[in-house]
Amino acid sequence: MIHAVLIFNTSGIPRLTKFYTPLHQSSQTLIQKIFSLISIRPAGLCNFLDAPELEAFLGPKDDSDERWRVVYRNYATLYFVFVVDGAESELGILDLIQVFVEALDRHFENVCELDLVFHFDEAHHILAEIIQGGLVLETNGDEISNSVKLASKARRSSFVSANPLSLGSGGGGGPRSGSLQTPLGWLTDRLTGVATR
Repeated sequence: MIHAVLIFNTSGIPRLTKFYTPLHQSSQTLIQKIFSLISIRPAGLCNFLDAPELEAFLGPKDDSDERWRVVYRNYATLYFVFVVDGAESELGILDLIQVFVEALDRHFENVCELDLVFHFDEAHHILAEIIQGGLVLETNGDEISNSVKLASKARRSSFVSANPLSLGSGGGGGPRSGSLQTPLGWLTDRLTGVATR
């Protein structure tokens, strides 16, 4: 099972955090602990490590042979980190990180740290298309991209139909968009009392 998905920069500042199991301590301390484990590792070492230090944050495993594992990839200035248990394949998780990064790249057209800062809701939506409740749902990049585009289109049309000031912005607003041409015209009509109720 996947217990956490984290993205933080090379300074240890979190850009996306998603926990699928309850934490026993603060999430900030967990992120700092994981960052301290990863940041000191040379680039030539493998991208996964056993982390018994995380038991204080996530709780002890039932099986004494099983340990918490941290699987990560470093892309430019970002670390993509998955905290998993022994039920997950480390190589499979590395591939899942690649799928996640490719989905972010498709959506943001060459994703960077600022995309995750200013569009965190979209990044969480992409992650939710891939993982739900700590289990992998989808790994097909085309399916992920299509569902994210569909949800984004639905969100935009919902905003346009619910916001009277956006009626003149085009994009085929809601049912009222035919009678009102611009937001300024709408506001002028409301202020002069010309508009019908």
